[in-house]
Amino acid sequence: MSDSHYDLIVIGSGPGGASLAHRLAPTGKRILLLERGDYLPRSRTNWDSKAVFVDGIYQATETWYGADGSEFHPGLHYFVGGNSKVYGSTLIRMRERDFGEMQHKDGVSPAWPLGYDAFEPYYTEAEALYHVHGLRGEDPNEPWSSSPYAYPPILHEPRIQELSDRLTGQGLHPFHLPLGIKLDQNPDGSATTYSPCIRCDAFDGFPCAINAKADAQVICVDPARAAHPNFTLLTGALVTRLETDAGGRSIRHVHVTRGNRPEVYSADIVVVACGALSSALLLLRSASEAHPRGLANGSDQVGRNYMRHNMSVVMALMRESNRTVFQKTLGISDYYFGAPDWEYPLGLIQMCATSHSEQIRGEAPLQPLMHLMPDWPLEKMAEHSIDFWLQSEDLPRPENRVFYDGDRVVLDLTENNMEAARRLRAKLQDMTGFIGALPVLFDRGLYLGRKIPIGGTAHQAGTLRFGTDPATSVLDLDCKAHELDNLYVADAGFFPSIGAVNPTLTIIANALRVADRIKERLGA
Repeated sequence: MSDSHYDLIVIGSGPGGASLAHRLAPTGKRILLLERGDYLPRSRTNWDSKAVFVDGIYQATETWYGADGSEFHPGLHYFVGGNSKVYGSTLIRMRERDFGEMQHKDGVSPAWPLGYDAFEPYYTEAEALYHVHGLRGEDPNEPWSSSPYAYPPILHEPRIQELSDRLTGQGLHPFHLPLGIKLDQNPDGSATTYSPCIRCDAFDGFPCAINAKADAQVICVDPARAAHPNFTLLTGALVTRLETDAGGRSIRHVHVTRGNRPEVYSADIVVVACGALSSALLLLRSASEAHPRGLANGSDQVGRNYMRHNMSVVMALMRESNRTVFQKTLGISDYYFGAPDWEYPLGLIQMCATSHSEQIRGEAPLQPLMHLMPDWPLEKMAEHSIDFWLQSEDLPRPENRVFYDGDRVVLDLTENNMEAARRLRAKLQDMTGFIGALPVLFDRGLYLGRKIPIGGTAHQAGTLRFGTDPATSVLDLDCKAHELDNLYVADAGFFPSIGAVNPTLTIIANALRVADRIKERLGA
């Protein structure tokens, strides 16, 4: 066997690719994990709010284009661990009803070809693997589960606990966010609190300089490298295209540029896990005589049905100072499936990282802030801020897609279902009075150096949807390409819909599920 041939090649080391590779590493099969980036350096800059949020120093520098010709830098992060190096570590299950057809004002969120029960065992395994701290029974819309969380919830700090109590007093059901954090449980088994050495933002947008965040590098890549000599990681390895055999039914070669040199690898099975956008682009640029519209694209669905949540980050100003260190511990899902004054789903509200004065200066429109509080310097505004992340469902539409226009990457995105997003914000606005905040919300205009929505690709999904009909889907139920015998996908590209919860846990759970199918096929 050639040194360039492997049993399995996985392209992309984010949560999907890393989790799948980690699952299969103990089989002894030769596994090659290709990552276009390198390890993200650990330094003080990891926790510099201006550098990370305003300057976007860890963000991809390439230029993409909107359908109107506007330029932007996509919110992608090319490092070992992928986007999970800067994700917020909220690892929450999609609701059971999310897997069925859901009516929205602007259209229908389609049903998945597999129900929640097919993913539930893998959700449980994913939660244990990624050290998810949580508490069953608090979230009024959580789906059923076969076991409790393996780790207790991260306790609210005093100001967030006060907020939780006030929300409960208003008849709402705030819950402890399920968070992927590597902390030791107390010897007596009691709930774990945050460590004093952890910066408040280490789990929401910032790379964690002490590796306490349960990201794909820390949880999967590094342990697999340490324990299994059959597992190989190559960094700086950009996969330029996939080449099929003459009949177009099997991936024969994986073409890589590494250190400005072309390299070629092969494998019995190839898994694409570059992220929904980049995976679709890889298949599109792998067009050939057998696949003239792009690899696995006989349905013309590759790159289409792109979804990202309708997201917003807002800041309220508390009447009293908010000295919370670790703010991201609370979620509100009471309006997930609707409200007394709205029959359609609204979405999820959760806490996010605390605003810093550098962010307020670089992100927020200062004039409204200065008009409201003319005597407050930015430092005081930051001290009194409390911050929320709101997300509503984005509906899949074929015309929302990523594609190549010559050499240019174009992301064609038309917003939809925005009434739900506006109403969810109004619900949060209504809460400001009884949580002790001034009756106004301020938008944080940037997140990780890019504007939301078009550049806000953190929750990218849907470009390679799975299904039973090759005419309307790209992948089968095992996430194998309909048109190829040895090509699988293990990122959020397979999503038919996105719900309104953070997608990472579903990506991980599905990657473990697909790994089991590949394991059977490899005879391991």
